[in-house]
Amino acid sequence: MDIHQLEQVLGEKISQTTGASGGCIADSRIVTTASGKSYFLKQGFADGMFRKEANGLTELAKPNILKVPAVICSGDDFLILEHIEQGAKKKDFFEVFGRKLALMHQYSGASFGFFEDNFIGSTPQKNIPAGEEAHNWPLFYWNKRLLYQYRLAERNGYADSVMQKLFASLETNYEKIMAGSDEPPSLLHGDLWGGNYLCDRNGEPVLIDPAVYYGHREADLAMTKLFGGFSSAFYRAYQETWPLKEGAAIREPIYLLYHVMNHLNLFGSGYYGQTIGLLQKLVG
Repeated sequence: MDIHQLEQVLGEKISQTTGASGGCIADSRIVTTASGKSYFLKQGFADGMFRKEANGLTELAKPNILKVPAVICSGDDFLILEHIEQGAKKKDFFEVFGRKLALMHQYSGASFGFFEDNFIGSTPQKNIPAGEEAHNWPLFYWNKRLLYQYRLAERNGYADSVMQKLFASLETNYEKIMAGSDEPPSLLHGDLWGGNYLCDRNGEPVLIDPAVYYGHREADLAMTKLFGGFSSAFYRAYQETWPLKEGAAIREPIYLLYHVMNHLNLFGSGYYGQTIGLLQKLVG
């Protein structure tokens, strides 16, 4: 999107654009208009990713609990968002974050999945449930998350005989691992690691870069631990607000597995060992 197109969308002259961090996919810029308003522009990916991100942000805004950037405009190859000015975390930042995430997770959908497929990183994420998957979380998660990533790993040449054997064992033990975890579909961020939240100028948490769907809330919490985890205050506040069901710690590796396998498929064999380690932990 050039400056002229951007001015047409925003309805005023652009006075400045500056580069911004936008992850490993998007070309991101902070755009300032002549009136002093600022926006966050993402572009550089032309497969509908930004429309789907806009839909995810709109969904996360529905409970009105955790702040998300307002969607200004989106197209097949661009997304314009409210620019969130960042500030310093207050002492109780993670307590507030944990409590609000628990409340957001109480916002429930009619079925598992989402009305459209979207992306986890640059990998397609399959969200449209088929048949029983709509109301059977273990079935949805197996088919649309684990098996999908495993098939990608096969195509990418990572599913050697060791992984094949372990994944077959996981399938045998899967129902036992997931037993007793039934809950209604929760609204999930879908990719909630330390790089996908901000602290705004008021010290409040803000969710960004989602991979939204309705699923088991344990999946969101597991992802928070993939790259070192959030503070202990975050998890304590979450548990005090809405305690997890018994066995959550045992199931945590199965939710981490989806994201680690996705990293294997996106970034290569550096994630092979972690994938095998999680599979071994799950099958004993």
